[in-house]
Amino acid sequence: MKKVLFVFGTRPEAIKMAPLIKEFNNNPDKFKCTICLTAQHRQMLDQVMNFFSITPDYDLNLMQPNQTLFDITSKGLKALEQVFEEVQPDLVFVQGDTTTAFIGGLAGFYKKVPVAHLEAGLRSGNKLSPFPEEGNRIMIGHLASLHLAPTILAKQNLAAEGITKDVHIVGNTVIDALFLGLDIIKENEEPYKEYFKGIDFSKKVILVTGHRRESFGIPFENICNAIKEIAAAFGDEVEIVYPVHMNPSVQATVGSILKGIRNVHLIEPLDYPYLIWLMNNSHLVLTDSGGIQEEAPSLGKPVLVMRDVTERTEGIDAGTAKLVGTDLDTIVRETTRLMTDNHYYSSMAQAVNPYGDGQTSKKIAELL
Repeated sequence: MKKVLFVFGTRPEAIKMAPLIKEFNNNPDKFKCTICLTAQHRQMLDQVMNFFSITPDYDLNLMQPNQTLFDITSKGLKALEQVFEEVQPDLVFVQGDTTTAFIGGLAGFYKKVPVAHLEAGLRSGNKLSPFPEEGNRIMIGHLASLHLAPTILAKQNLAAEGITKDVHIVGNTVIDALFLGLDIIKENEEPYKEYFKGIDFSKKVILVTGHRRESFGIPFENICNAIKEIAAAFGDEVEIVYPVHMNPSVQATVGSILKGIRNVHLIEPLDYPYLIWLMNNSHLVLTDSGGIQEEAPSLGKPVLVMRDVTERTEGIDAGTAKLVGTDLDTIVRETTRLMTDNHYYSSMAQAVNPYGDGQTSKKIAELL
């Protein structure tokens, strides 16, 4: 039996680890799982853990007001030393590019425990952008023994750095989590229907998410004005739902341009299950979020990416998403095309999602 330690501490890590933990727990004769939370983020992490019914064995509870990277790294690494000594794992799993993932990989290296890196090989090409994530990705890549790459491009990125041993293309567990989450929701959809009762789902629903700092200023105003034009152009045919990020700059711009428009619903940020329920019941998605670019195509929802560049070029190449930037006319034109051209809509909705088919966790379990 292989003793496997899972180390994570943020909401995105929890979402992507959850289906893998479930799969390993379904094979108790092969794997003994131990879950260690750093709680680099607290509230958002706990929401996901509760939704997926996962209970940690260790909770380091690192989150503190105004904590720095130095704080998280030093306190977390020292706390993990004791966890490793008690668990004596055969393998440690880390996910993505957080500081938690980095210290989990470093602790594994110090203890000479093989490190499995979930979602390996993502690269922007600039060590300082995103910061510190790109640096974390690179360092974890060179510490890890098992590289679980989501796509061919990720594998090629690793090869460019000389990492070619034990690299496996398995897809992304975010798709596994999406399907697992929707299965849980189907057991009782009433809370979700009640929460969104103010939205008319007999109309075409457009889900909007937008909050990236890189767009602040004129570009973000363009995005909001494009949404305003789309709302006016389609009137009673469309409902636009925008969970607005709590960042004051986002709140101010969105409020000044979109508040009071009858078919634009500005709502509070959504917990993970409410977001995927809404996504599943939408017609299309306008977003600058990386995760949604991966998830929405698995539900047959075309995605318009409101950024000038994206690290997730595989979706653009596959035709599941289209890069529209922050130009008002381009956003309106491409949204209009998806709303009125059924053939164009179908070509995006039916394109194969390059990020996986929901079987990534099983592939990893079989690999081990």
